[in-house]
Amino acid sequence: MLVFLDFEASSLAKRSYPIEVAWVFANGRSESHLIMPAPDWTDSDADAEAIHRIDRGTLLLDGTPHRLVAQRMMDVLAGHDLLASAPSWDGKWLSALLRAAGLPRHSLRLRRTDEALRECAATILGETVPHEMLASAVDRILARYDGGATGDAPAHRALPAAEAERARWLAVWAAARALAAEQGRH
Repeated sequence: MLVFLDFEASSLAKRSYPIEVAWVFANGRSESHLIMPAPDWTDSDADAEAIHRIDRGTLLLDGTPHRLVAQRMMDVLAGHDLLASAPSWDGKWLSALLRAAGLPRHSLRLRRTDEALRECAATILGETVPHEMLASAVDRILARYDGGATGDAPAHRALPAAEAERARWLAVWAAARALAAEQGRH
């Protein structure tokens, strides 16, 4: 099943670490976790904190220990198609979380949400749109729902960002179904 995943992090620096993770399954089921930092996670950036509004004190008080979050991710997400809008960044933080928990860093892999959106539209339209027109039809649909075009920009928190990616997927799915139905009538 598709799973839309997002991390918030201490900063964008090389030594940054994940402070929050959330995921939303295609069926809408979701989870969100503040992550208590591992002992050697000390990076801090006031600018990042001003954006996501999660301070280190909150993580130490309300966060779930990083090992438990990593294990929960393994238990719930293994075997699913994990999607992220920025897999290079989110993958960095996923890898840091898994390594800190003593788990293989490639146990879970992310791919770009846009790839899944393209596959979704192409699969639906492939039945009714002529092959030579398929790529341009898919491109037109994806352009309508390019990065946040489905509504207000999400807060800089993991769950709203993951929910926004799922909303993009649902919008692309609906648009492709509508175009396929229209093409089927011609």
